[in-house]
Amino acid sequence: MNVQYRTSNIEYRTIIKELHSSIFVVRYSIVCFLFSVFCVLFFAGCQQSSESKPLQLKIEQLRQEKARLENELDQSNSEKEQLKKQVQSLSGLPKNVRLDNLYRLQRVKIHRYTDLLDEDEDGKMEKLVVYLQPIDDQGDIIKATGAVTVQLWDLNQTDSEALLGQWSVNVDELKTHWVTFLVTNYRLTFDLAEKIEHFEKPLTVKVAFTDYLSGKVFNEQRVIEPDKP
Repeated sequence: MNVQYRTSNIEYRTIIKELHSSIFVVRYSIVCFLFSVFCVLFFAGCQQSSESKPLQLKIEQLRQEKARLENELDQSNSEKEQLKKQVQSLSGLPKNVRLDNLYRLQRVKIHRYTDLLDEDEDGKMEKLVVYLQPIDDQGDIIKATGAVTVQLWDLNQTDSEALLGQWSVNVDELKTHWVTFLVTNYRLTFDLAEKIEHFEKPLTVKVAFTDYLSGKVFNEQRVIEPDKP
């Protein structure tokens, strides 16, 4: 039993080491980028005024690249902190508790109540309401810990116009959306912001649920249809 516990801790320490490595790569890239900016600025001072516009364009491109690398670093740091919390939580478990005994998420289900909502009854849909049920290997609905990405698609449109909206719910926010009234599930509500003027044809809801215990991503989709006149 202790061997299994130590093995689990080794696996999570390996995850943290890999994250440190990825963050180092991003930081190294930023250093290289800053050096490139210095070289461009130094070179710019030596050029004639007729070449100033191309150089300014190059500098702007480098600034955009710097912003992208910094964003990747922030994302890596965020993922690292989330995994630290997960490791701390698991490390606090008694040694005689196996990870397999906590829960084993098998799939996620989008409940049939999932639909668009016309709040003020003006004929326009203001909200997308998604009812999501994590289900374990015993077929029970469980309050699994994780993060969710939701997409709304109109598959009748061209590829560039098919995706109508995308939303993300992090682990801390997801915990607050668990309800047990009538139906036991996560109830997620998203603003459509005039993305849909008229709900007259079927749309597709796609969900990706990242389980924080196993690290697995579970995908599910469901077609929602307008009410028949």
